[in-house]
Amino acid sequence: MIDENKQINNTSQQLGEPTEVKQAMKSDFPAQVNFNESGSEVTEQVAAQTNVSGDTAVNSENSVAATEKTGVETAALAELTQQIESVKTQLEERSTQYMRIAADFENYRKRTSKEKEDLELQVKRNTILELLPIVDNFERARSHLKPQSEGEMTMHKSYQGVYKQLVDSLKRLGVSPMRPEGQEFDPNLHEAVMREPTDEHPEGTVLEELVRGYYLGDRVLRHAMVKVAAPKEDTPFAPEDQSSSASS
Repeated sequence: MIDENKQINNTSQQLGEPTEVKQAMKSDFPAQVNFNESGSEVTEQVAAQTNVSGDTAVNSENSVAATEKTGVETAALAELTQQIESVKTQLEERSTQYMRIAADFENYRKRTSKEKEDLELQVKRNTILELLPIVDNFERARSHLKPQSEGEMTMHKSYQGVYKQLVDSLKRLGVSPMRPEGQEFDPNLHEAVMREPTDEHPEGTVLEELVRGYYLGDRVLRHAMVKVAAPKEDTPFAPEDQSSSASS
């Protein structure tokens, strides 16, 4: 600074400038320096205020962004929760529907299986009922025929062999004969076609099986035709007995 003042003084002296100009120029330099210094301070204050306001704006923007983000996340979470509840409801409905369908199918399977068994049993029953008269004829022939010669005995053994084969086939199909003699009459098993008065057996006792009855498994295939015991009636007094007693 001293060198500059000297240079200025020298220049002023050479140009013949008055001393007041020199002093004025000297007095201007500090003012200029102060101006520069005050300008820099103002610049720093403005910059500081700008930084503060910028930071405040950034913080405000960050706060707004965080609030918006939280709101979006809350809405998304609520939507996901609603979707989960909807899926749970649909799952429960599908589970209930599946259980109902499974129960209906199980009932259908049992019903069709029962119908199939009943149909098979009915077909078997009808077929066996067609064969039972043949068995009856074999039994009648065995009870009435009395072979005398050797040829008759050979014939008797032949048809008895056929009869035995037929009976064994019926047994394999589940057919079994009833043995009602001596039992109490049961309308679910027997059909009474004759009554015989007697005092040797209680009333309602089956005395004889006239046509054999059969079971198919645990069901009645054919009722047995039987003769049932009836109470013996008292013999009334004869008119001639009364007249003879009167004459005496």
